[in-house]
Amino acid sequence: MAAPTNRPLGVAIAGLGFGEAVHLPALRDCPGTEPVALWHPRAERLERACRAAELGGSTDFSAVLADPRVEAVVIATPPAPRFELARQALEAGKHLLLEKPVALEAAAIEELQRLAIRNKLCVAVDFEYRAVPVFQQLAALLAEGVLGELWLVKLDWLMASRADANRPWTWYSQAAEGGGVLGALGTHAFDILNWLVGPAELHAARLSTAIRERPLAGAKGAGASAMGAVDAEDIALIQLDLSDSLGRRVPAQVNLSSVTRAGRGCWLELYGREATLVLGSANQADYVHGFQLAISRPGEPLRPVPADPALAFGRTWEDGRIAPVCRLIGWWAQATQEGRPMVPGLAEAAASQALCDAARRHQPIGHP
Repeated sequence: MAAPTNRPLGVAIAGLGFGEAVHLPALRDCPGTEPVALWHPRAERLERACRAAELGGSTDFSAVLADPRVEAVVIATPPAPRFELARQALEAGKHLLLEKPVALEAAAIEELQRLAIRNKLCVAVDFEYRAVPVFQQLAALLAEGVLGELWLVKLDWLMASRADANRPWTWYSQAAEGGGVLGALGTHAFDILNWLVGPAELHAARLSTAIRERPLAGAKGAGASAMGAVDAEDIALIQLDLSDSLGRRVPAQVNLSSVTRAGRGCWLELYGREATLVLGSANQADYVHGFQLAISRPGEPLRPVPADPALAFGRTWEDGRIAPVCRLIGWWAQATQEGRPMVPGLAEAAASQALCDAARRHQPIGHP
């Protein structure tokens, strides 16, 4: 990697959904980074974003990579183009921060990992739950051994984001484009379990597609009937074994859905010999705000665990996603300055994606 400097890392953003809404303000707030350019394949969309952000940009990704101010790139596009954009950026000598899923299969992520190592570049992956204070507090309690021997892990992530069958057809509806609940929620869920407990082995998966067609964006009016087929899963039920720090196997169950009206949100339950820990949030409007941690010891009911002020964000935004992404960007900027690998990075992304791949191999998507 390049010799450390004290100036902010010049960063381009590729992709203007999550990239514009979350990464741009996070990059601006982090003292170790400075957004310097935007990229999007559609000129109209790019021009609007450049005006709003007062930044330059290009629809030509090669031109962005050739800009001497660009030392690193955030790739926040839809999943399908990420691998090729990341490959080009690594070959051009740029550090990366990648949204997840990084690629459509684990083998492609491993290819990027080899390229990053060869070119001595730092690659972060936006597993932002690792940067959320209450998740960090849970990790600390587990490391202290408050549960004793861990007996069972259960993770329910039941959301209503796509429960409306009139929500238009997009890339999210297509398995070949990286759509589906495994890419959206499963990648995070598997990384959380790998991080908090240990490596996972998949034993069974049941994937299904509840809403099998959606209206095409161009279809308008009461009589419009143009529909697009959906082949990406919107429900995934998965059974795993986790290996804890002592190599003991812990059964785990993961239930994911994007079509559960009044779903319970995200709840992680860890049952041990000495205690139970429950971390959860019913907030479906903001997937970071609202999490609460509780503990129960033998003979006691669940009771709240007071928040650790040492882990609190220095600044928060109305959009709960920005603060953890900003914290993770700070870790990334420091790793690039110090010339060391980033965690979470491509190794963690490959481990998470391997479980997504295994789930899809285990169970065909959809109905006969």
